Amino acid sequence: MSLAWLHALSCRKTRITTLLQKNLIHHCVKSKGSTGLQFNKGSLLRSKCLPSGGIRTTLLGFDTFNIVSHFHHSTLEYRRWFSTIPAQDDVCDDAGDFDAKLETGKPIEFSKVDTHLLPTVLLIGRPNVGKSALFNRLIRRREALVYNTPNDHVTRDIREGIAKLGDLRFKVLDSAGLEAEASSGSVLGRTAEMTANVLRRCKFALFLIDARDGLQPMDLDVGKWLRKHAPEIKIITVMNKAESLDDGFGSFISAASEACTLGFGDPVALSAETGLGMNDLYEVLRPLLEQHMLQTVDEGADETNEECEEESKLPLQLAFVGRPNVGKSTLLNAILQEERVLVGPEAGLTRDSVRVEFKFEGRTIYMVDTAGWLQRTKSEKGASSLSIVQSRKNLMRAHVVALVLDGQEVSKARKSLTHDEVVIARRAIEEGRGLVVIVNKMDLLEQRLYDRVVKAVPQEIQTIIPQVTGIPVVFVSALEGKGRIEVMQHVIETYKKWCLRLSTARLNRWLRKVMSRHSWKDLAAQPKVKYFTQVKARPPTFVAFVSGKTRLSDTDLRFLTRSLKEDFDMGGIPVRILQRTVVKNVPGSNKTNKKYAGKLAAGETSDKRILTVDTTT
Repeated sequence: MSLAWLHALSCRKTRITTLLQKNLIHHCVKSKGSTGLQFNKGSLLRSKCLPSGGIRTTLLGFDTFNIVSHFHHSTLEYRRWFSTIPAQDDVCDDAGDFDAKLETGKPIEFSKVDTHLLPTVLLIGRPNVGKSALFNRLIRRREALVYNTPNDHVTRDIREGIAKLGDLRFKVLDSAGLEAEASSGSVLGRTAEMTANVLRRCKFALFLIDARDGLQPMDLDVGKWLRKHAPEIKIITVMNKAESLDDGFGSFISAASEACTLGFGDPVALSAETGLGMNDLYEVLRPLLEQHMLQTVDEGADETNEECEEESKLPLQLAFVGRPNVGKSTLLNAILQEERVLVGPEAGLTRDSVRVEFKFEGRTIYMVDTAGWLQRTKSEKGASSLSIVQSRKNLMRAHVVALVLDGQEVSKARKSLTHDEVVIARRAIEEGRGLVVIVNKMDLLEQRLYDRVVKAVPQEIQTIIPQVTGIPVVFVSALEGKGRIEVMQHVIETYKKWCLRLSTARLNRWLRKVMSRHSWKDLAAQPKVKYFTQVKARPPTFVAFVSGKTRLSDTDLRFLTRSLKEDFDMGGIPVRILQRTVVKNVPGSNKTNKKYAGKLAAGETSDKRILTVDTTT
């Protein structure tokens, strides 16, 4: 119940103590230090019961100057008492859809709604107002880069995530700092065009301003830009970095009055860094998102059921990795067939690792465009250093790594791969990831150089990574869109091999054939493999149980690995073979040794190529 309803009830001489005992007032709590009430400032402003100037008024018999002036911040975990029924003055005028929900009394459970049907909220504002910090706060992870650079733009692309605000779930987009007066050909002009394209697909937007700096001329320019490009979108003004306004009542009122001049209604004060004021944002977004969901869930229910039946495969994580300015972002846009990430001739244009959802042949794929890979130096600090760390983390999370090379530079250099590219390829294999090599910018080469590059790249890759054979190499032109389908086909094929599982019976039949054709140096000292089994996939890992004292040598393990890849078509992915020695149980042996051997077998969790463990049978 809002304060406007309380004012109407006071005219009927309704006692406020009765309302407090029945827990009907959700915007105010009792104050121990005074006989009055302690109000939440955001609700006071939204209900328009608090004067913007210094005029003394009376509300429900209480003097407004005696109201406690500091924020009342309570965590969302302790707000289970919050009513899901919004007040009439806190929501838009169209409340007809809420009447049906009020009759049922059941709130919408956003956690059970399909992610494709969730509403989209865009974070927008001028540079360095805390959009990325609020994005990380909403998704509860540190995904977006946050660095204090007043004269530079850290975020340049659109990041997408699922926000978790209490029991609310919605898509949140983090955008680049908007400068409405930027020229069209500059980087800032291209980011503004990208933001305008994304804004057309959104239903809500959070317009962030810096409460410490006050309203700046650039904020007014962004407000005009929003009225021009988003006339039908619900825009909520958010005063970020408002923890400094918690010291006095006058500072908050002056900042809020100044923010109201933007023309988007009463602002919400919060601090993305500390989490203060997130409950006020919850109260504002809850009725708006519920109204949107009531209109869209019923329409998309039938389509969602059909999609859920088809979507039975696990999503694939694909990371595009490479040196700066080799065409990773252009390739991502070519696959998506849209301008999703910022591209240009400038080197190092991508800073944030952008994660995009994409469907190919009925399979969900999460593609990640990473920043250019460079060796991190001790003297290098700032956003570029954070970008390098983030690129390495995304390589660890990926299932398949797409190493992108510049075909024009390969044709001019002696070696096809530079030191950084060799490090990427070897690290991907060492971490057990699938690897696909993509040679871009092949449209710039003449036929003679084209043939030379096509022949040289696969040979050098096999030289630097001899333990993995058959790594697929794709030659494309991302600018012209040539080869994009072939890239995705090789990625899907590599992922299927990476997830391959073979039965133990099939492996043992294969083992008997392989061991018979292997040339052993000494037949008497030939190791006896009791059985061969696969213990895990992603990447495929096998264990050979050997009886006796003789173990498989490194040459024998390489022979088995090569035979596995040839016979089961597992080329292009890392395959690991471990070995364990099985010792026969001797009658009358010491029981202590049995226990010790059993503990050794159970406690061994190493994932090295050669593993020897004594096990009693």
